[in-house]
Amino acid sequence: MPGKQDIALMAHLMRRAGFGAGRSELEARAEQGYEATVEDLLNPDNHPPVDDDVLFRYFPNYEGGMAPVQSQAHWLYRMVNTRRPLEEKMVLFWHQLFATGNSKIDNPPEMVQQIAMFRRHALDRFPEILVELARNPAMIYWLDNNGNHKGAINENWGRELLELFSMGVGNYSEDDIKEASRAFTGWTIAPKIPRLPLGRFYWNFEYDPADHDFEEKTFLGETGNFDGDDIINIIARQPATARFLCRHLYNFFVADEVQVPAWNDTPPKDPEAIEILTQAYFESDYDLKAVLRTLFNSDFFKNSRFTRVKSPAELVVSTLRLSGGFNGPREGYQAAAAECAFQGQELLNPPSVESWHTGEEWIDGGALVRRVNFAAKYLSDTRMPGIGAIVRRLREQGSLTPERFVDECLDQMGPLEVEEPTRRELVNQVSQGGDIRWDSDEAAADAERRAGITLALVAASREYQFA
Repeated sequence: MPGKQDIALMAHLMRRAGFGAGRSELEARAEQGYEATVEDLLNPDNHPPVDDDVLFRYFPNYEGGMAPVQSQAHWLYRMVNTRRPLEEKMVLFWHQLFATGNSKIDNPPEMVQQIAMFRRHALDRFPEILVELARNPAMIYWLDNNGNHKGAINENWGRELLELFSMGVGNYSEDDIKEASRAFTGWTIAPKIPRLPLGRFYWNFEYDPADHDFEEKTFLGETGNFDGDDIINIIARQPATARFLCRHLYNFFVADEVQVPAWNDTPPKDPEAIEILTQAYFESDYDLKAVLRTLFNSDFFKNSRFTRVKSPAELVVSTLRLSGGFNGPREGYQAAAAECAFQGQELLNPPSVESWHTGEEWIDGGALVRRVNFAAKYLSDTRMPGIGAIVRRLREQGSLTPERFVDECLDQMGPLEVEEPTRRELVNQVSQGGDIRWDSDEAAADAERRAGITLALVAASREYQFA
């Protein structure tokens, strides 16, 4: 049997490389081994994808997602039910990095299509992902590249490609933006069938050679008759690109950094870690799998437990997965998706191309109350399969003192590490009812009730807000 430290390390990996896991899964993965689990996560094709047909059979209105909340619920269903957790976590990473909002797109099915594109290419080489992004109709419309024409360029896509998607401020010139924009002329959206009377038809990418600037361009010190693919290949070779991407990966998977606009002035929290990841990026020919393999197997990752504030999506999905009541189609996905928005992260609709501010900025007074209430609602419900499984494991321990009972609850919920004042307060609350006993029906019912209350209190703790 794997030891407690093995379970704790596996729980850390699954919180970061996925959305958490129940105790049975953690024990099975710990038995498999840490490095073997990393390889399993990095190869999602080893497991079947989510069966959309099952979902659409119960909720046909989710297919196409004509309303934003239906599209959000469709994605939330995937995050909760996926057997490919890292793949879906990377979809969230790309959505956060390549922020595209339905506030302008006004076409939820196209946002779903972009999310599906991120899923298909979640772990590809970085330049391949950028090319797919440049060809994605939602991104083309979001950053106006359909209005980027030969002889009359629109710089929005070229600017954000360099500033927010690949290199970061200070690593290119205004002329580089113009030359990149020229290279992407003719990358547009094909004419489409009108919405009425049959409903929406998907947008499609179209390359229009008549609208493309074929003249010579000079970009980042290189000169040639560049098109968009050439620009992206040049970008991928830049040390600034490697550092920028790896800092994003560090911020998302390892520990909260300062907000992205401050990166040009503020050095990384762990420069050595960024250098290690950057080296993996170049040695692997820009392969995301290789970079993530290096990250997850590193000491700086293994020693970074509870150093990231959970995003609203992470908190909602991890809570639903732990509670176990959302395995498969059921009512409640739209409400859960809306909960992400109430907590400050409206999926498919980031506030701007700069995306959401992360870390401690996820939490203010109102958001914290919603986060606590949401988690406590599900983790206190002992009728939920996952919570019922925790109660059964507690019952197997026999009679427990309040101190032992609190420690077992924390162990089953994480294992979750809390500071001593938090633990002391939890013990004080449990102590008001004396020892936990299961030796009669009445005692067992009371113990189950107290278990639900204790798990809700843990959900209300500061520590539960961290991954």
